[in-house]
Amino acid sequence: MRRIIIDTDPGQDDAIAIMLALAAPGLHVLGLVTVAGNVPVEQTTANACRILELAQRRDIGVYAGCARPLRRVPITAAHVHGRTGMDGPALPAPTLRAQARHGVDFLIETVRAHPPGSITLVTLGPMTNLAMAVVKAPDIARRLGRVVSMGGAYSEGGNITPSAEFNMFADPDAADIVLRSGVALTLVPLDVTHRFLISARRLARLRAMPGQCAQAAAAMLGFSERFDLAKYGWDGAPLHDPCTIGWLLAPDLFAGREVNVSVEVGSALMQGATAVDWWRVTDRPPNALFLREVDDEGLWNLMLEYLGRLP
Repeated sequence: MRRIIIDTDPGQDDAIAIMLALAAPGLHVLGLVTVAGNVPVEQTTANACRILELAQRRDIGVYAGCARPLRRVPITAAHVHGRTGMDGPALPAPTLRAQARHGVDFLIETVRAHPPGSITLVTLGPMTNLAMAVVKAPDIARRLGRVVSMGGAYSEGGNITPSAEFNMFADPDAADIVLRSGVALTLVPLDVTHRFLISARRLARLRAMPGQCAQAAAAMLGFSERFDLAKYGWDGAPLHDPCTIGWLLAPDLFAGREVNVSVEVGSALMQGATAVDWWRVTDRPPNALFLREVDDEGLWNLMLEYLGRLP
């Protein structure tokens, strides 16, 4: 059983990633830590509580984390995800409440309380909480078994600026700290997520499934796909965050390479851009497994199988 903590800024795609993790018998979710990203942290925290209630998992704690980037002006992606961040289904206000402990403290204390290498952290939003934890408690970088992060891009440019992916752009200073920390890191970039598309055929299969979680997921994707379909003009909109949990569950569906990745923090034009040394043209040592390929049909089938296990 793999113990995981999910650091998240829900987000429709975050919600589906969390559902996927909750349904997986091989994953034990120790807690959800929230961060400002797609919407402010007060809203991402309420959204995390909504997801757990929807999945009937009130036993899992929610811990509110950082309310703003380390030193940048906060941005959101409400233009994509809607005012609530999870527009689409009509979910009731949650009765579940966040724990009193700050998300960064929960992360540090939980990693220290378990044997080294036994906890995986999955980050679905900006890396602000992890960066703060590493600065406050540097030992956790080596105690974490692995960090799996949705973020960055190599061949796909950016989705919030011409050069930057949203999570990296929202807090590049945090990403820089994490990339320099020595933590074992898997990056799931736009190179992968832009290949995992919600086609009309796939969305119809999801809509045909019973269960309140599957129906809520279908409503969320039906909302968020409108923006991306107009933006990209593809046959379907990309589904980002579930790819992180997909890699944990079925790494054989993905392919990538251990390379050096750095993030731009000093340029207004290129803020948040990831420099991926794919061809190893520098002497900078590898610091991440950077994924670039996915068996998208296999991943979609796996996602539907697991979502079908939820209420």
